[in-house]
Amino acid sequence: MSPFSCRSCGRQAILPVLSLGQLPLANRLLSEDDLMRPEPRYPLDVVMCTDCALVQITETVPPEILFRDYVYFSSYSTTMLDSSEALANRLVNERALDGHSLVIEIGSNDGYLLQFYQRHGVSVLGIDPALNVAEIARQERQIPTISEFFDQSLANRLATAGQRADVIHANNVLAHVSDLNGVVAGMRTLLADDGVAVVEVPYVRELVERAEFDTVYHEHLCYFSVLSLDYLFERHELTLQHVERIPIHGGSLRLFVGREGEPSDAVRDLVAAERSLGMQQHTFYAQLGERVAQVKHSVHRLLAELRADGRRIAAYGAAAKGATLLGYCGLGPTDIEFVVDLNPHKHGKFMPGAHVPIVAPEYLESAAPDYLLILAWNLSDEIVEQQAAFRARGGRFVVPVPYARIID
Repeated sequence: MSPFSCRSCGRQAILPVLSLGQLPLANRLLSEDDLMRPEPRYPLDVVMCTDCALVQITETVPPEILFRDYVYFSSYSTTMLDSSEALANRLVNERALDGHSLVIEIGSNDGYLLQFYQRHGVSVLGIDPALNVAEIARQERQIPTISEFFDQSLANRLATAGQRADVIHANNVLAHVSDLNGVVAGMRTLLADDGVAVVEVPYVRELVERAEFDTVYHEHLCYFSVLSLDYLFERHELTLQHVERIPIHGGSLRLFVGREGEPSDAVRDLVAAERSLGMQQHTFYAQLGERVAQVKHSVHRLLAELRADGRRIAAYGAAAKGATLLGYCGLGPTDIEFVVDLNPHKHGKFMPGAHVPIVAPEYLESAAPDYLLILAWNLSDEIVEQQAAFRARGGRFVVPVPYARIID
């Protein structure tokens, strides 16, 4: 086997950061028949490139396996919808977008974001390889959507046809692609001369400082800092014009990228902060494995104490991060009775690896567990608000990251 090369700069200056062992694919939910068959597992090892500061996993599962039939629908999160509507309204106003403008989203999912531009009369185009999700965007929201993987070739075809974008969105896309350079080069091709690409990625600083290990799964190939992104964009003659820290997904970066311009003070400040923390060096990441082991220990200890006290425990949020947490912590049906999720596409399925059944929220009333382990902890506030009836009956919530604790 040839040595691993960085997905961004191509070099082999790689040092280990974290190993979560062999885990199944986090979004490959199981049917009852699947429970009787061997479940494919893949290494989940995190490394850092000391040349360009990119943190990444070493295993690349073919994207056709991961994304052609997808179970994640952005529209089931009110947090995601509220954030998307606010961002679309902001860009329509700031950039004076109208019927002559074009907004393209890479990884457009079910049209959750583009629908808000469409309400302003702005032309939109979605690009998403998940055939089932793209069909929902087209049929239910009338969002024109191309069911292809985005790359330089597709960008060339669209640009040649005159479809250059005033705004390109790429929310939680760069983390999912192995051909980082092809995607960023395609974004530059597709971007109008004065256009802006708005890119959102989970922030690796949050992962390290809060031990958010469950955000690591096989779909997430890369974990970004401002430094690593600045290196990537610069290689493709793009300027990181502005950056914002936003709370979504447990702490993310929202980056504004263009063909020209100068970095804002916010960019300079975050770059300086990352250098001060040593985020371009392996030492910043070296203690992550120990912190993650402590999270695992705290989860085991708290759940064992609750079970010893006769308490029944279920979970909320059949999210990919939940699959990583259950898998790494070795939790199964004897620990967690069931997982509740709003998404009807997940009901009747089972969590990968853990084999815990996924049910509709209505099941909570009859099953009446004492505690809900919030697997989608990044949406804790939203979930607690949704489950007011469970709370009124005396139910309580457990949040696992950055350490297991009970919240009221």
